[in-house]
Amino acid sequence: MNAPPIGTPVPPDPKTQPPRPRGRYLARLSLLALGVVYGDIGTSPLYAMREAFHGPHGIPVTPGNVLGVLSLIFWSLVLIVTVKYHVVIIRADNKGEGGVLALMAMVNGSRVARGLSPRRLMIVLGIFGAALLYADGALTPAISVLSAVEGLEIAAPALQPWVIWITLAILIALFSFQSRGTARVGSVFGPVMLVWFLTIAVLGVKGILRNPGVVAAVLPTHAIQFLAEDPGRGLLVLGAVFLVVTGGEALYADLGHFGHSAIQLAWFTIPLPALMLNYFGQGALLLSNPAAAANPFYLLAPAQLLIPLIPLATAAAIIASQAVISGAFSLTRQAVQLGYIPRMEIEHTSSREIGQIYVPNVKWMLLCLTIALVIGFKTSSNLAGAYGVALSTLMALTTVMFYVMSREVWRWSFVKAASVAGLFLIVDLTFLAANALKIWHGGWVPLAIAIALYVAMDTWKRGREILAKRMLEKTVPLKLLLADLAAEPPIRVPGTAIFMYGSPDGTPPALVLNLTHNKVLHEKIVFLTVMTEDVPHVEPEQRVAVKRSGKGFHTVVARYGFMQDPEISDVLAACKTNGLHIPLEGTTFFLGRETLVASDRPGMAMWRAQLFAFMSRNALRATAFFKIPPNQVFEVGAQVEL
Repeated sequence: MNAPPIGTPVPPDPKTQPPRPRGRYLARLSLLALGVVYGDIGTSPLYAMREAFHGPHGIPVTPGNVLGVLSLIFWSLVLIVTVKYHVVIIRADNKGEGGVLALMAMVNGSRVARGLSPRRLMIVLGIFGAALLYADGALTPAISVLSAVEGLEIAAPALQPWVIWITLAILIALFSFQSRGTARVGSVFGPVMLVWFLTIAVLGVKGILRNPGVVAAVLPTHAIQFLAEDPGRGLLVLGAVFLVVTGGEALYADLGHFGHSAIQLAWFTIPLPALMLNYFGQGALLLSNPAAAANPFYLLAPAQLLIPLIPLATAAAIIASQAVISGAFSLTRQAVQLGYIPRMEIEHTSSREIGQIYVPNVKWMLLCLTIALVIGFKTSSNLAGAYGVALSTLMALTTVMFYVMSREVWRWSFVKAASVAGLFLIVDLTFLAANALKIWHGGWVPLAIAIALYVAMDTWKRGREILAKRMLEKTVPLKLLLADLAAEPPIRVPGTAIFMYGSPDGTPPALVLNLTHNKVLHEKIVFLTVMTEDVPHVEPEQRVAVKRSGKGFHTVVARYGFMQDPEISDVLAACKTNGLHIPLEGTTFFLGRETLVASDRPGMAMWRAQLFAFMSRNALRATAFFKIPPNQVFEVGAQVEL
């Protein structure tokens, strides 16, 4: 029985699936997830309640308002983070990988999505969703660390002028730590985050015991009544309430780092109950002391514990930053392999968990953006105006993409898909409307960052398509080449030459140019094309296809998943199992090196062509990306008009 084509969605075979983590390893992986995935959502108590009652749109501290806001917080955590992400969306993994690009690839790789409309919609949503996640990756470190360090203004007001400088120093140290890898970061941050959640839970219990009536906020009637009394006021407050669910998208993007089991185990045992207790504790404090709205988190703690709480909160804020940074790394790897951003250096930091990586270029980009945001906005309250716009948009896009996926891949009925996605979309759009009110108060910043990144990513994708067409125009059909060689045989020299080309059809222009100028051919000629499929991993037995064309010519197509890294030694080993022996030593690799020139030919606007040419010049060299021995590479240049 023949294997199904790569990219066809088939039920997983339990015999071929890797075993799920269990026992002590699952517990350890959950602790790592606690330190990497849940930092963002875990530090929301630092500022969420404060923004609801003391922010630019803060409301009076009354029993009805406190219970209404707490009820909104409770049901937001239940509906969005728990039900939407941990129960439903987490199941929409592309063979273990999560995030908007993995979701996009799952639809684009399915047989039933070959029509233009679903594919184009998913591509647009996927690219823009990825751009929004990068914008969040800059905002989260800025607001999390700055809000924690601002606790110094309460404990030691004299240090207020130093808050920004201390924040910048912490952020620079955090980003410098990234090169050590997700596993090492998680091993350090996991235990710290465990202490953080236990601490905020104890503080919450202390507050609840002072005013037990606050637990009545679990009834949804309080949220409904709060919104019904004044919808305009309720919409403003929802912008602050949304801060409690930021981090949901990061856990989905980090799915490939730790897997379903570890992420779910960590959430239901530690963060969820701890967050609920702390928010209710802050609400109880406000009922007893309305003046505490200035900073209910820190004022919930006893005075003698305030000083040690500040460094612990700062450590938790650092972890909050880690969640989105590691998510950005995972996102970048997917985007590179799927062809939405140029090739760049990607370092593996764990021999056991393949998803744990470090991307230097992304680190520097996020660091520069984060520093600019801290200096530009100066306070966490100002940043709160910008925070949430990108994530609320991303959450709505994810829901739309989930609907398309459930219809096209899971084959859900319209009623079932619309019911599930529709419920989530109503909540998402409500929060999006609330956050849209922040656009003129700084919310335009993450949108501007996301739009700029979207343009760059879409330009790269479109430019690659146009470049492929331009190169195809210069391609000589292999049959015609073989006929010419038979009529006028060139000198054949010993050895093997591998010509790497982006398409398995036709003859690589590098061969034609080499033959034209040097008048010789190697005895064995291999046309190698490396293709990325819309699945995370391609099994070894499906990796390489070899076609023999006679006269010493061979065409090799190597297929990889978007979470796999192509290596030339791996390809050659797979060729050997297919009957084509190519020794690495003594083989010459011919690579085309195109000089791109912007022109007025149809395809792209002049400025986009220039942008694509700039990105192409700064992409990681194919030699390094495919791990080809540099002393065995021969580059053949050509000029191409876009």
